[in-house]
Amino acid sequence: MAILERVVILSVTAGTGHMRAAHALREAIQQSNPAAEVIVLDTFRYTSPFLEKVILGTYMEMLKITPVVYGYLYRQAERGQPLSGFAKQEFNRILNKLTAPKLVKFLNQTRPQLVVCTHPFPVGILDRLKSQGLFRVPVMATITDFTVHSFWIFPDVDAYVVASEDLREPFAEFGIPLERVHATGIPIDPAFARPVDRLSIQQKLNLDPCRPTVLVMGGGLGLGPLAEAVQYLGNGPVPCQLLVVAGYNEQLRKRLLQLAGSNCHPTRVFGFVENIHELMSVAHIMVGKAGGLSCAEALAKGIPIFIVDPLPGQEERNTEYLCRAGAAVQVNRVQDLGREILSCLLDKRRLWDMSAAATRLGKPHAAGEAVELMKRILQKDVLAAVREQ
Repeated sequence: MAILERVVILSVTAGTGHMRAAHALREAIQQSNPAAEVIVLDTFRYTSPFLEKVILGTYMEMLKITPVVYGYLYRQAERGQPLSGFAKQEFNRILNKLTAPKLVKFLNQTRPQLVVCTHPFPVGILDRLKSQGLFRVPVMATITDFTVHSFWIFPDVDAYVVASEDLREPFAEFGIPLERVHATGIPIDPAFARPVDRLSIQQKLNLDPCRPTVLVMGGGLGLGPLAEAVQYLGNGPVPCQLLVVAGYNEQLRKRLLQLAGSNCHPTRVFGFVENIHELMSVAHIMVGKAGGLSCAEALAKGIPIFIVDPLPGQEERNTEYLCRAGAAVQVNRVQDLGREILSCLLDKRRLWDMSAAATRLGKPHAAGEAVELMKRILQKDVLAAVREQ
């Protein structure tokens, strides 16, 4: 089996999930070979800071101010929609013009054995470079949601990683051979695959082991009606205790701290945390958004997910997928959270069924399995090079 020695992981800071997947893969590669050189590159920040501000700034503003517009554009770009192919082609043409020269120089200098992409934008850039004969290294694309969007699909990608087996099928409709598509799961921190001492974590967090623990999250950016959810749950009919993660949103964290002081039920508030695997290990239920990485982490711990007000676009698709699978419940109004969670906690069978569904979907070893796939891709590439000689 080939040894991974130099790998470049290309991502984009759009939210935090794509970068978290990249860092999870880096850690898994270095666990496989501690001497490996693994570079995680924020593609736009490196190649074109101006483009990063324009595209990602627009993206974040749309999510915050006009999410309905973002959802409309997302659906219009999905498979089969008018102009979706043309829009994708033109968008990637512009991206290549602005980013390819500097990226090619970087790749020529680093000379990686393999390149992994955890965001669709760099996938399109590399695909065009490969089609032009300017880049010959194997490319693996890691889809970080529970859906397959057309913006990920390119003919010269050597391998795709998807969240589950049934997400392989859409690739056939796009004309991608299924042998290139691997259901190793969304890469999450390898810490999720390691056993933990739940009692010790409960003691460290000062949790009552007799009370159900509800983990409330808004993703790395702390988006969504987090404060409202904490207020309803913290003063509702459910005798629970809350762990609340505000991410990088410092303003939200301060507001949550104020709410926590007046809540009837015990409430612990955190900003960005490095030990989310521990918080999830002691949680009975997770409440939050439908980001692909956060949901994949919850599934790895077998936690039922209550999704509040998913953003239009990939979060809607993630919600649909997880609810169909029985691992999640969509709550359309924050006011309904207490009733839904109380119903679930009182119905032990329902809670067990949701937890079992989450466990079936969960892939705690996803990052490690992706690394094994990288080795197989590299081995195949090496053998092909030998045969050409």
